[in-house]
Amino acid sequence: MPLERLALSRSTLDRTAERRSDPQLVATLLADPRTRVALIHEGETAITAAPTLHLWTADALVGLKDDALRFFLGTDDEGRGYLALSVAERPTVPEGVRWAPLREVGALLDDAGAGIFTTAVALIAWHAFHTHCANCGEGTDVVQAGWVRLCPNCGREHYPRTDPAVIMTVVDADDRVLLGRQASWPEHRYSTLAGFVEPGESLEDAVRREVLEESGVLVGEVQYRGSQPWPFPSSLMVGFRGEALSSQVRVDGVELAEARWWSREELQADIKAGRLILPPAVSIARRLIEDWFGAPIPDDTSAW
Repeated sequence: MPLERLALSRSTLDRTAERRSDPQLVATLLADPRTRVALIHEGETAITAAPTLHLWTADALVGLKDDALRFFLGTDDEGRGYLALSVAERPTVPEGVRWAPLREVGALLDDAGAGIFTTAVALIAWHAFHTHCANCGEGTDVVQAGWVRLCPNCGREHYPRTDPAVIMTVVDADDRVLLGRQASWPEHRYSTLAGFVEPGESLEDAVRREVLEESGVLVGEVQYRGSQPWPFPSSLMVGFRGEALSSQVRVDGVELAEARWWSREELQADIKAGRLILPPAVSIARRLIEDWFGAPIPDDTSAW
């Protein structure tokens, strides 16, 4: 069975995409006292100690600068609408509420909060990098409740993009897992191998190519395990398990500085001794490793 309840794949809102074409939708929702709004400032949002999202009502936004980008996220089971606003300045928050990034709290939030925060961060990142028309260079207008940018010059519509990337546990004939350390990472920090899918390439072929390029290991059978958005800034991480056809490791020295095989016993021993730091729970990499291991792995991932 594929992996379920990945940290950033959880959501409870109905996106109700058919409502986005209403040009008055955001204004209507801001006039509705039931509407709830998530404020995003430089990738962070306000959270309570629980932690849960601290959401605003429209009345509470009075006095906020009117240059914030506004996005319609969807509705809940009670028909309440949800918006996200990208703000240049942090508003004052109540006692016990703090600002935190998605990487820190994404795995700790409830399903509703994780979905709202992940979608908002992904949309805001797309808008930040796509302010002008790729066809003619003209500045674009935000339409469709934040889900489309329209060029006023050539009429081209631009939609949010997602870059597919594969991420994989690679397991050899002795049931050992292959983990690697990127050149920019500190010593002892290892994770699964990953890479972007190239044009004209299947997901399975991307797994085989990336593993071979980075580690020199040949991969045969590839099995899908799950996927989750990774809006840093715009990836969709598609998780796989690959069966190794070779075991000799030759890192490329560019993407990876080191890579090696671990048995379950070696993995546990190195974590306990501080010689191995695994990815945190917010990453699908952690769930892929635990999927191979066969159980949750207790450790301290604060070093990430």
